[in-house]
Amino acid sequence: MSERLQKVIAQAGIASRRKAEKLITDGQVKVNGKLVTELGTKVDNEDDIEVNGVPIEKESLHTYLFYKPRGVISSAKDNKGRKTVTDFFEDIPYRLYPIGRLDYDTSGLLLMTNDGELANKLMHPRNEVPKVYVAKIKGILKPEEIYSLKHGVKIDGKKSAPAKVKVRKTDYKKQTQIVQLTIHEGHYHQVKKMFQAVNHLVEKLSREKYAFLTLQSLTSGQYRELSHSEIKQLKNLK
Repeated sequence: MSERLQKVIAQAGIASRRKAEKLITDGQVKVNGKLVTELGTKVDNEDDIEVNGVPIEKESLHTYLFYKPRGVISSAKDNKGRKTVTDFFEDIPYRLYPIGRLDYDTSGLLLMTNDGELANKLMHPRNEVPKVYVAKIKGILKPEEIYSLKHGVKIDGKKSAPAKVKVRKTDYKKQTQIVQLTIHEGHYHQVKKMFQAVNHLVEKLSREKYAFLTLQSLTSGQYRELSHSEIKQLKNLK
């Protein structure tokens, strides 16, 4: 993730944030060999930073696959004091951020990383990373509603991209259905809004797959670090 230069210097233990700002404006900081004096300049882990000619130690890059529980916020902090995804990584000595978001009441696969380049690639719409959700909905989908979901529905005034739809289980007695939905977009409350567009309320929602990654062997609240080969596969996604 890109960060302000003075924040990176402060986090490296070189100086306080205010002192780091003075180092920059006094012309004592270089980024990729070039003198930087403007406050607010943003850098990422790929940039080489020197303070008075001495390179600062860069944070190593790590990405984790996390099984997010329900009732957890997909952010680093919450002003309401609710549990956040970063609370599960307190023993990890890196500043991790979620790639994208899962709603407070949605569980499932979430990637946590300090690799800004990877995060930007995966979140960019043009890369169309497939995501598989499983929803428990009220009511039974009609053939024409399935057709609409497959070909795109209007949400927030715009038509969604086509989705793959698979009915996993139907409970005719309770009038509920378990439906698998595969999408590559990631708009706010998208899956819930797609089902609302065909007049069905989502009672429970989970993300089971992200690209080729699954929750295999993990239980709610657990995580594992991605291997080098998995990172390479993600970076090669088209």
